[in-house]
Amino acid sequence: MIKSRPILAITMGDPAGIGPEIAVKALANKKVYDIARPVLVGDASVIARAADISKLKLRVKAVSKVNEATFEYGVADVLDLENVSVDTFEYGKVSAVAGKAAFEAVERVIALAMDGQIDAAVTGPINKEALNRAGYRYSGHTEIFAEYTKTKDYAMCLVEQDMRVVHVSTHVSLRRACELVKQERIVAVIRLAHDMCRRLGIKNPAVGVAGLNPHAGEGGLFGDEEEKEIIPAIEKARALGIQAEGPVPADTLFSKVKGGQYQIAVAMYHDQGHIPVKVTGFVFNSRTKKWESVKGVNITLGLPIIRTSVDHGTAFDQAGKGTANEESMVHAIEYAVRLAL
Repeated sequence: MIKSRPILAITMGDPAGIGPEIAVKALANKKVYDIARPVLVGDASVIARAADISKLKLRVKAVSKVNEATFEYGVADVLDLENVSVDTFEYGKVSAVAGKAAFEAVERVIALAMDGQIDAAVTGPINKEALNRAGYRYSGHTEIFAEYTKTKDYAMCLVEQDMRVVHVSTHVSLRRACELVKQERIVAVIRLAHDMCRRLGIKNPAVGVAGLNPHAGEGGLFGDEEEKEIIPAIEKARALGIQAEGPVPADTLFSKVKGGQYQIAVAMYHDQGHIPVKVTGFVFNSRTKKWESVKGVNITLGLPIIRTSVDHGTAFDQAGKGTANEESMVHAIEYAVRLAL
């Protein structure tokens, strides 16, 4: 399947959010067509409205199969699921209708990737509450992709330039996240982090592993998870030939990643890993009330297929205004290409 320009299927995300807008804005970027053959997956009427709102000179072409797409710059090929009408949802509002449409787009791209009809999947932002209202009990994209591909060992990886972070746990309570800090899981995530760097061309990556507690436990004074779970996991990873170091206190680990001492970090829970990536990639202007920069890519590791995504949510407060920033979507496309070639 893969040629000089891999075929990418891009989901529209929640139609009530900014997903459709950033998708069409990305396709209005000529460099996307220089490196890939993109096809949007969702409802063509929603995509057409997003193009109008964004004031783009982009012709929307509905197709029923991937092989009907022409991948022509200036034309947005949409694998039309015809699963939501533009008058059945409201921008910026959580609804079961929008959640169902978003889920069905994700479901379709997974099937396409597993069938070899596309080279990679790129996902727009979804709303977890909307998914649940529609009857889909998932905490996010990562869990959907893992279940539908029957993947046991998987992890979320966030990337913004040289800041790379893989998570031991993601969408669970902080109390539950602490309970999930176990040797077996940490070793699996260290291996996924190491393999990710190798795929990106880093031959012998140094993996920095965060501590869970302040000061990485300070020798057991502030918690014993480091001694009981994290240090033994690091030792097991080293025995596998992986250059893993730690546990490193989280308040210094990410500065060391940024400075090049480590090529990737293993975070113990969601916010521990998300905050440094978003501090480096997101820039909000309080004067204009706009995001001047929204950089970062979410990659699911361990899957039998390639899946990248934007590193932000549905931004309901911006939806329908045509002002959404598509940087993260463009970067997600670039990473999908990089991993596919």
